[in-house]
Amino acid sequence: MKKLKENRKIWFGIGQALLLGVLAFVFCYNDILFPLDSMYRDKVYQRSRGVNQSIKIIAIDEKTINEYGPFGTWDRSVYADVIDTLGDYPAVIGFDILFVSEMSEEGDAKLKEAAVKNGNVVFASHIDFDTVVMTDANGKQYMDPFYVKSMDLPYTGEDIKTGYVNVSSDSDGIVRRTLPTFFNKNTNEFYTGFSYRIYQAYCEKKGVTPMAPKVDTSGNQWIYYAGKPFDYEAVSMADLLSGKVDPRVFTDCIVLVGAYANGLQDQFSVPNSSNQMFGVEINANILQGYIDQTFPVPIDRFLFALVTALCVTALFLVFSQMHLKWGTVFFVLSEILVVVCGVLLFTKADIILPGVYLLVFIFLDYLFALILNYFYELITKRRMASAFRKYVAPQVVDDIMKTGEYKIELGGETRDIAVLFVDIRGFTPLSESLKPEQVVEILNEYLNLTTKSIFKNSGTLDKFIGDATMAVFNAPFALEDYEMQALRTAKDIVSGAKALEESCMERFGKKVAFGVGVNCGEAVVGNIGCDFRMDYTAIGDTVNTAARLESNAKAGQVLISEYIYERVKDKGVKVAPIGEIPLKGKSKGVFVYQLIEIDGEKVGEA
Repeated sequence: MKKLKENRKIWFGIGQALLLGVLAFVFCYNDILFPLDSMYRDKVYQRSRGVNQSIKIIAIDEKTINEYGPFGTWDRSVYADVIDTLGDYPAVIGFDILFVSEMSEEGDAKLKEAAVKNGNVVFASHIDFDTVVMTDANGKQYMDPFYVKSMDLPYTGEDIKTGYVNVSSDSDGIVRRTLPTFFNKNTNEFYTGFSYRIYQAYCEKKGVTPMAPKVDTSGNQWIYYAGKPFDYEAVSMADLLSGKVDPRVFTDCIVLVGAYANGLQDQFSVPNSSNQMFGVEINANILQGYIDQTFPVPIDRFLFALVTALCVTALFLVFSQMHLKWGTVFFVLSEILVVVCGVLLFTKADIILPGVYLLVFIFLDYLFALILNYFYELITKRRMASAFRKYVAPQVVDDIMKTGEYKIELGGETRDIAVLFVDIRGFTPLSESLKPEQVVEILNEYLNLTTKSIFKNSGTLDKFIGDATMAVFNAPFALEDYEMQALRTAKDIVSGAKALEESCMERFGKKVAFGVGVNCGEAVVGNIGCDFRMDYTAIGDTVNTAARLESNAKAGQVLISEYIYERVKDKGVKVAPIGEIPLKGKSKGVFVYQLIEIDGEKVGEA
């Protein structure tokens, strides 16, 4: 039976571990915790690594707007002046501005001419996407969310470099990734993103081959932000055009021209700052990623989900077998390890680890293992208590259950208690005249009666001694009016003996009666014995006297000492004096009374 219970616990633990593993796989593979995981990656992985000083911004700031008037009303010859002022010093000039409508024929032509002359200017374009119903080669309809409705181009011609600046925000509005290239399968046209086009132009100028973008399965490129808002060096366009800035500071640099003032509707939420970032700064971060070749790629979702499920399953089994203290230490170390591995993989290996799934499910492992162990311990405690109550006082067991202290030490204390002894009169000849099983049946009924009577009156069952029962009151815990409780127990035993006597006479033709003795006074109570076998009991003259009173009691008689009578005589207790009787083992006799009435009820037949 014990082995069966242990196996049941093992299989239940394995089942729970597998359940957690399956849940972890489902959650991870379907990215159910995407919002939480995104916040986690933003806070833990996105650490500023320092901006590249060769990427600079020419800012259309408040100063420039005050100088040239409202943005969007300027003649484009202003931007041509920017190109001419910078000259050949920059490696590439990128205009993060959409020139999609004509301003003036002369100004527009001047800007195009300046760009062609410079040869390394990149303009921003914009793709207008639409979601439409399409039909594939098999005639099956599907929804295409990336149908190119139109393309906003500033200028056309082979000498003009352009790249689209469409911003790809996640569902929470935060820009975490970009689409470096896009293939329009409906027109077989290939489009290049603004930042990637600038990077290509920069590599052409440097005479190196541009690296292909690192993308996920959806073609997205995840951004590892090098700097926070305002980290890149920015120069006011007004200062540049007024001659306050020497254009030589832009030598061999990538220069981005874009909005740098509030209200220009070109600010976005980013993962590494609570402040919004201008679009031109986002492009600066993307460009630095291309130059540094730092674009983390999410780990294979299926593989990670499978590894997570296996780890969660194994860790639950580990936690369920560990002590709480060591389990907690292991849990904390596991969580720290996940965080450290995630950061190292992101910053050193360009791998995005969805660490929040491991963190959450390791916590659930720990929590459920804790709960499982708690319930098993609770069940074990209750089983132990149930078994323990059959041998020792329920009060002792309850105290152990409350304190959780299973280590019971030897020792005792002097305590004022009441002691009751009761046994069957004529048990020896009775046992000789009946079959053994009949004797045991009578004995069990008798012991059941005495035990219930003791517990009913909050006494502590000390022990069974053959056909005798010993009980103490006011130990191990304080009991109010314990002397009266001891006498009430004696009355209940004698009253209950009548029904037992009739039952025995009817079944076996034998008469059964009890004798009871009650005393009070100081005694030593506690755990007495040795390290591997002990009893909670009481010893001393008070106990011996109670035992002698019981041995002198006749059938159905309750004898009490003068010590206890003096304490209860004013509480409605009626007695009949027996007189002083000698007690075995005592040099001086004890004055004894027979209990006649208590709480208005007669005791026995007296």
